[in-house]
Amino acid sequence: MKIIGITGQTGAGKSTVCQLLEKRGYYHLDADEVAHEVVENDADVLAALCDAFGNDIIKNDGSLSRPKLAARAFRNKQTAEKLDGICYPAVIKKIKRIIKQKAKQNFNGVLIDAIGLYESGADKLCDFTVFVTADREKRLERIITRDGITRAAAEKRIDAQKDDAYYKQKADYTVKNNSLKTLEKKISEILDNEQAKKEKK
Repeated sequence: MKIIGITGQTGAGKSTVCQLLEKRGYYHLDADEVAHEVVENDADVLAALCDAFGNDIIKNDGSLSRPKLAARAFRNKQTAEKLDGICYPAVIKKIKRIIKQKAKQNFNGVLIDAIGLYESGADKLCDFTVFVTADREKRLERIITRDGITRAAAEKRIDAQKDDAYYKQKADYTVKNNSLKTLEKKISEILDNEQAKKEKK
């Protein structure tokens, strides 16, 4: 069963690529959703987060105050790395469990859709990785429409993320997602190329 890593910055259109691959029989595993579940439900992770960021990140009803955690965790690079160090191992553990489950079902493979694919080490679980990108203007449009924020706020989000060079250097393939037609063609080329490599072995 093929494991494909899908990554790229916000607004690049990773979910569109995943939808096209879902139609070809792949299971879409959203690493963000997995991370949310882990942070909400894993007692060890919650305890470690309290140690790192203060017990008051837990509300009176026992649930996590996401805004409070975000305010402290994203204060600077060091605190953000501390958050990742706590969450990533538990997220990877859960991703491995999901892949194991899906291997018993009738899927052609699993897509690990993650902005932090390389930082978390999830790329090591993949047969190959795909970096999805798009022109800056296109990304801005998508973020503004999707999240209902101002252009200035969208610019800020884009500027806070790693640039194309970081991903291009690490990914096996780069896909430009400016139009659906060219995107479908590129995905077919990637899958054909991987199939040809497999047959050569």
